[in-house]
Amino acid sequence: MQGIDLLSIREQFNHNRILLCFNGPISRSLIEEIGKALRNYLQADNAQPGAAMDVFGVYIELTQNIRHYATRMNYGELDGSATVVVARGEDGHYSVMAGNLVELEDGRALCARIEALAAMNKAELKAAYKTQLRQPRDEHGSSGAGLGLLDVARKSARPLTARLVEVGDGRGFLSILAVV
Repeated sequence: MQGIDLLSIREQFNHNRILLCFNGPISRSLIEEIGKALRNYLQADNAQPGAAMDVFGVYIELTQNIRHYATRMNYGELDGSATVVVARGEDGHYSVMAGNLVELEDGRALCARIEALAAMNKAELKAAYKTQLRQPRDEHGSSGAGLGLLDVARKSARPLTARLVEVGDGRGFLSILAVV
């Protein structure tokens, strides 16, 4: 392993007000443990209880989506890894960013879904959420990009954003940003 300049990484984290950063394989127990750490960081940061719950909820939804996708795609440990960053903006909002490898077609479809959600106002998001809530669940179908993503969009103070970067072999790295 090459020498890593941890001081530079630390300075970048401090400059960007990053509270939490994770990169690697993600399991259910790891999601829970990081979630506990996130709650502690938010408490130490004196986050309002409602805001802390929203940040925690967004973190859980995004990381669980990554884990479920990697499992469904039968990705190995490396390909199924997640990158998660939670930062506090100068305006008091929290940015929750999550990314993972996806098949390009899946990434493009999710980016289109996020663009559609980003174009909705709060009332439209609420109506879409209620409509989705009333839909019967397909026990055999994919449940991705449905109710949970709508909930993330509703909790966000700004429109969701997504970015897909092609990495070769028909895959891309999908990044999603929610500002709570």
